[in-house]
Order: sequence, then C-alpha cells, then structure tokens
Amino acid sequence: MRTPRRATSKKSVATIPPTHGRILIAGTMIVLFALGIVARLMMLQIMNGARYRALASEQHEVLQKLFPERGEILSLDRERRASPLATTTTTHLVFADPSEIALKEEEMQALASILTLPLQEVQEKITDKEKRYVVLKKEVSADIVATLTEQQWKGIGTQTVPGRTYPEKSIGAHVLGFVGETEQGLRGNYGLEEYFEELLRGRQGLLRQEQDNKGRPLMLGDRQLYPAEGGATLTTTLDRSIEFFACNALNEAVKRHSATGGSVLILEPATGKIIGLCSHPTFDPNQYRDVKDIAVFNNQVIFGAWEPGSIFKTLTIASALDAGKITPLTRYNDEGSIKMHEFTIRNADHKVYGMQTMTQVLENSINTGAVFAQEQLGNEAFKTYVENFGMGQKTGIELPGEVEGTTSSLAKKGAIFAATASFGQGITATPLQMALAYGVIANGGSLMKPYVVEEISIPGGEKISSNPRMIRRVISEGTARMMRSMLQAVVERGHGKRASVAGYSVGGKTGTSQVAKQHAKGYEEGKYIGSFVGFAPVENPRFVMAVRIDNPQDVIYAESTAAPLFGEIAKFLLQYLEVPKDK
Repeated sequence: MRTPRRATSKKSVATIPPTHGRILIAGTMIVLFALGIVARLMMLQIMNGARYRALASEQHEVLQKLFPERGEILSLDRERRASPLATTTTTHLVFADPSEIALKEEEMQALASILTLPLQEVQEKITDKEKRYVVLKKEVSADIVATLTEQQWKGIGTQTVPGRTYPEKSIGAHVLGFVGETEQGLRGNYGLEEYFEELLRGRQGLLRQEQDNKGRPLMLGDRQLYPAEGGATLTTTLDRSIEFFACNALNEAVKRHSATGGSVLILEPATGKIIGLCSHPTFDPNQYRDVKDIAVFNNQVIFGAWEPGSIFKTLTIASALDAGKITPLTRYNDEGSIKMHEFTIRNADHKVYGMQTMTQVLENSINTGAVFAQEQLGNEAFKTYVENFGMGQKTGIELPGEVEGTTSSLAKKGAIFAATASFGQGITATPLQMALAYGVIANGGSLMKPYVVEEISIPGGEKISSNPRMIRRVISEGTARMMRSMLQAVVERGHGKRASVAGYSVGGKTGTSQVAKQHAKGYEEGKYIGSFVGFAPVENPRFVMAVRIDNPQDVIYAESTAAPLFGEIAKFLLQYLEVPKDK
C-alpha cells in the first residue's frame, strides 16, 4: 500500500492590486504638496510677513489720515478783546497715483505747465508704479484745483490739507515761531509753536477702509474710524496794541541808527507777565522759507546774552544797600581809576569825579564807584546777591532756546573778577534776566517767574490758567524803595534824561557795553551795545522795559540810542494804560 505523499505548500506573497497602488502614490504626493504649501506659507507669513502685509495694505486698504485742526494762538487788548496771532487755514495739494496714471506726452506736459514744475520732475515722481500716493506740489491755488478737476486725468487728484497763517505778519514773530512741514506733517519751530507743539497739534485721526484690487471701497469690508481731536488754544499775555507799537518803534530805531539789531521787552513787575516782546532783525512767519540766515529766528530777548555793562551797576548798588554796607548818601572819592595788581580799572568816559555819593555814582555811571560798593559788600555776598537776582540761571519762560548767561567769573580767585562784574563786564545776561532783575526793584523786592501764556483752552472745555509766582525775595521793600528813588535821579539828572516822559516819574539806567570777542580775549574794535532798563511811574511801576540797540553806526552811547527809544515807548504805554500823571 502506497503511503500518501505529504502535501507541501509555498509561502504566499501578498500582491497589491493596481488600483490600490495608484491611491497610495497619489496620497503621498498630496501629503508632500501640503507640506510644501505649509512651508511656503511659513515663508510668506513669518519670514516675509511684514513685506507682504504692507503690499496687501496698499492694494486692499486705504489708510487716510484725518488731520486735526491746530489750535489758535491769541492776543488780548486792554479791553480783553481777542485777536488771532496764529490760526489754521486750509490749503490744497496735488497728488498722483502712479499705478493708475496713463497720461499721453502732451497731457504730461500740460500737467507740468499747470503746476509750474519742470516736466522731468513730474515724470520722475510718477515712475514708481508700485506707489499709490505721491505728492506733486503743495500749497496750490484754488484755480489750479479747478483746472485739474476739469481735466479729470486718471491718477491725478487734489486734496485739502490744513495750513497755518499769521494775520499780524512779523508782529510777535519771535514769540510765535512758525509751523513748517516735515515728513510726519506740520510741526512747530521756535517760539510757542515749538514749545507747545503737542498741545497745539492735537491728536491725529485715522480712517481704515478695505478696498478691492481696483481701489474701490468694499461695501461689506472692514471700516474703522478714529476721529481727530483738535489742538488747544493758547491765549498769550501779549497786548496786541503794545506789541504793535513797540515792534514798529524798535524797527524804526534800528533803521535810524543803522544798527545791526535790537530788542524790546515789556513786563508787569508785580506779576512777571510779558506784555510786549520784539527782536530785530525779524521775519514774517507766513514767509519763513524766505529767511536766508536761520539766526534771524533766534529770539534775542532770551537768546542774546551779552555783557550788560553799566545797567548792571544798579544790581551792585542795590546789593550793597540791602546788606547795609552803604546808603544812598555814602560818599566816595573818585580818582578816575583803580589799580588792582597788574590791572587798571578806569571810568568809561576817562573823567575824574572826585567826591561822589552812591546816588551820583549811578547818575554819572562811575565804574570805580561800582567797584567801591562791591568791595564794601565782599566777593561771596556779592556773588550770592547776583545769583539771587537771577543771573546765570534760566528763567523758565515758556519759549524754547533760552540761555542762562554766565556768572562763572565770580567763582574765580582774585578781586579783579568781582570788580569788573560790578559794572557789568566779564559776566553775561539776557534782556529778560535784566528786566526781571529791575522788576525786583520795581515790585518791592521779589523775583517773579516770567510767563507769556495766560490761558490754555483744551478742547472739551478744560482751561488752564497761569498765575503769578514769586521765585524768591531778593531785597527788602525799603531797599527797593530807595533804589527806585536813586534810579529816578538817574533819569532826571544823569545819563538817562532822554528816557523821561513829561508829567511822569521815570526810573532807570543806561548801559553802553563793549562787544566781547567770540574766540579770543578782549573786545571788538568799534562795536558797542546800548541798553536802557527802567520803569514808570516810580512809586507804583506799571511796567518794566528793557531796550537794547546793537552796534549803532551813528552814535555810541546808550543815552542817545536806547534811552530815547525807551522814552518813546514809555510815553505810549503810560497813555495807553491810562496811568494818571504823578509829577
């Protein structure tokens, strides 16, 4: 019997149907494709995201800035009537959308002719087709706007934008400054326009509107509006009538004496309020681009520190008087000069006056007499008084560009430095500092903080008012009263006669100072600055005024330049303020 053979089997091998293989391959490709898309998206959104978001914004959104109305700057007259010194107006500009422009050659030439621009300049501005907004010309007339509107050239448009105008032109220019154009828009330069830029500018608004690829707003697109907030209104302390008269008088005086410049500052001694401020040469803020020398923009009342000369003798005498070291009748024998080691101090007029009182020292402006008073006081006490009068320190007035002057020579060893400072040499001060120092004498002994803005009106109703603030008491009321009487004698019997006003008591002091060299020791040959600082009426001064005439060509001494200008303006002030005559 045959034994059956044991069955054997081969190992089975799975085979993939053709249909299933294609599905696998396709799935793999889809996964790889998806990974590629993810990688590409990462590249676009993360590595190049900012660039493409910007492009998308230009193509699908319009970002239109909503300009706030800049706040006004006002002045008041004696009746508290407001007049605008700076106000916002509207101007026009012409812009182009290079991506849409398709002008023919003759149309391009016509556009350049209308805008009075070189053809090449217009062509260069519109070459970049990726840009959507290019300014072709600013401050165009309404006639040009009307002409371009009639042409209806695709890609060319006009826009109304805020501008700035100054109705009084150059009057008050150095207080105001001007508004200029920057890449970020209008911005204040110099004066109040710069100092209060943030408040005056207000807050810019924003309109964000989605558009399609042809620049048309999407009806259902995202739209966000952030309204602009207007700027604050500043009411200055300047009196329009006083400012107008004083500035014109200064300009005429500079012209009359063929001087290189000058300044006038008028303030209320009891409060520190500035009611008139002028600097020459001046400018028209409406035409600030026409100014060739930017130094013209500097306000010399706060920027022009100089060696004040003999007007500083008033501070020296007042300090020694307050310390009890001298009296108005203290006598001093003038020999015409003083020898201090290798230095010799002489009187400016080279005269010998003999026996003189301290009042006569001021009347005749005797250098050696001022040195005598300073020596009675002593160097340290003299330095303290000078600093208490505000010398060598900024006053903190709300105007940019103020300098502090210098009293560094008083810290040096050697009697010569304090001696020369006693009659205003070797130290520097600004007209504002000198006016405030004389204000100490006029108001009874207190140094006041100056201010030129009376009120700030914030949109919405909030108002911020300025109030007088005393910085410190410098001298006693008795000393101030004696000094007023001594300075009245200067006007009635001394070098200040031409500062007098008929029917009124006037006090003040002249100063004729040499001009120090900028980059060397010594003084410029033939250059002088004449000044006069004074007040009226003497017993109850309504104003303090500092007048300065730089480098007059016809006469040297301040009694013939600054003193007459003071008298001219003082006469107007006393009449305008309706001050009763006291003589």
